[in-house]
Amino acid sequence: MDQSLRDVAQQGSIDALHSLVRGDPYILDTIDQIPFVKTPLHIAASVGHNQFAMEIVRLKPSLARKLNQDSFSPMHIALQNNQTQVVSRLLDVDKDLVRVQGKEGVTPLHYAAQIGNLHLLTKFRNVCLMCIKDVTIRRETALHIALNNNQLDAFELLRRWLQWTTLEDASSLWENKLLNWKNEEGNTLLHIAVSNNQPQVVRWLLNARVDTNATNLAGLTALNILQGQMQIDNNEIKDMLTSSLPRNMENAADLRDATEQGNMDALAHPVCSRDHEVKAIIC
Repeated sequence: MDQSLRDVAQQGSIDALHSLVRGDPYILDTIDQIPFVKTPLHIAASVGHNQFAMEIVRLKPSLARKLNQDSFSPMHIALQNNQTQVVSRLLDVDKDLVRVQGKEGVTPLHYAAQIGNLHLLTKFRNVCLMCIKDVTIRRETALHIALNNNQLDAFELLRRWLQWTTLEDASSLWENKLLNWKNEEGNTLLHIAVSNNQPQVVRWLLNARVDTNATNLAGLTALNILQGQMQIDNNEIKDMLTSSLPRNMENAADLRDATEQGNMDALAHPVCSRDHEVKAIIC
């Protein structure tokens, strides 16, 4: 990127931006032709120049999806720098930006779940219900990420989101499969909740009738993991798991087949993203 454009973005001067455009009408086009590049929008997003960022998006909308050399979009950069107003303004322009995948397939939703930002999670839910199905290259959903980072309030919001989405979609089938979805290590939400000693999460998952017999790549069920935790006081979880086994057996076979195959193609759902580059979703 031209140093003069870099300086203008750092200053957030819209007048100076248009002065550069008058001197070189293709200045933004030149940047957009580079597959991975730091743009003036990335800079504006990092320092919170809201109006300048919106002017860039107005002049060159495609830059809102452009990834820098580290594979982060302007919205990712805004999130990393706690520039929530920039995030909100970008969503006002294009709600589908919440589904743009950055490094390792992480979306803005995944990042918000990781840091437990409830305000942004609510904002993302309001603009795109179905982005909760997006997964990373590690096959992690936002629910997996929240539990792995012990963001229990974020998980609570996401589970309520899931229930709300099910009502909107009039189908609980994909919800059940999402709750039993396995990450790349074969761990379900129940495996993670047991490993992290999160009894309130385990209780909710069991009430949702998840597959308690699901095994990870190491061949372990959630109960097997529990039995290996010798130094942790986990009697509460142990009682819940052992008492739930009979009533969950009836659902185990169908759910296990779906999650182990990783096949969600048979499930219809409203598509809220126009971004055909977003491949890793639970459909």
